[in-house]
Amino acid sequence: MHTPFPPHVLPVEPRHAYRLLNTGASVLVSSAHAGRRDVMACAWNVALEFEPPKLAVCLDKATLTRELVEASGSFVVAVPRAAQADLVATVGSVSGRDVAGQDKFSAFHIRHAPGTQVDAPLVEGCIGWLECRLIPEPHLQQAHDLFIGQAVAAWADERAFAHGKFLALEATPPEWRTLHHLGAGNFVIPGAQIKGRQLAPRAPS
Repeated sequence: MHTPFPPHVLPVEPRHAYRLLNTGASVLVSSAHAGRRDVMACAWNVALEFEPPKLAVCLDKATLTRELVEASGSFVVAVPRAAQADLVATVGSVSGRDVAGQDKFSAFHIRHAPGTQVDAPLVEGCIGWLECRLIPEPHLQQAHDLFIGQAVAAWADERAFAHGKFLALEATPPEWRTLHHLGAGNFVIPGAQIKGRQLAPRAPS
């Protein structure tokens, strides 16, 4: 079938189409309930609303994190930094159900601090943390693995985020930049910063 595209524009397999969009910062989602705790990597996440601050994360049905989030009604989203790439790759590849006799925090010596508003732990060394209360949406959770949370507390390390925004790239050491997952354990970090200018509209012809 003829396409309007030049020869160098090729079709993408549907199973890989998400990778065209999935270049935002990867996050860690931690949870805890009844003496159990878990942490997983999550590349599928999005901010939803300013006031009250809401966000959404995708949690697969097979994950222990999802089980604990559903049971506890809360979770923490942490924004890891480039220096934590090995940690993100590890907790994104290993299930909390497969770490015999312990959890990922103890198995991989993950330093953490208690949440201030929720029971889920805060992974230390990250750029920022959002403590979230789950907004139950059973249909979205079951049909689309989509979990919506309202941030009830947020924290950030001023070495990367201060005064309500990320620092300019030239002021941010490479190890303090965000991680962006490209698939198969590959990440990129921001390497250059540009500023767009607003274009003037063309006069009607």
